[in-house]
Amino acid sequence: MDLSGATAWWIACGVLVAAEMCTGTFFLLMLALGVAAGALAAHAGVALTAQGVVAALVGGGAVALLTWRRSRRPREAPAGANPAVMLDIGGRVHLPRWHPDGTARVHYRGAEWDARWAGNGAAAPGEHLIHAIEGSQLLLKRA
Repeated sequence: MDLSGATAWWIACGVLVAAEMCTGTFFLLMLALGVAAGALAAHAGVALTAQGVVAALVGGGAVALLTWRRSRRPREAPAGANPAVMLDIGGRVHLPRWHPDGTARVHYRGAEWDARWAGNGAAAPGEHLIHAIEGSQLLLKRA
């Protein structure tokens, strides 16, 4: 069986798409886009070297564009400070007193929690908001 150049490009494209489905990244998909451009160049009758250049330019350009777009996107907060991950962030607690080292025990959702001051200035008793969670310790700021 004799494979044409375009067929080899399309097989490589299918392999890259299958590999991308296993990894879940878009980078292999962008490379598959470049390989598909090489296949289209082969269908157009372009020389093998030019097919490779077209595939490299399109695939590399797509990867560079994807990397650039991802670098411009704002970074998500760490999981311990991300309200989409930790649903307790933003919850209100009342502290009757703080320990001298900036820690406290607080009753929240039916349990006793360790709490630590994460705000500016000195910790004071009263209403506080959960700012983040580190392990089993609540980080609190003034409400």
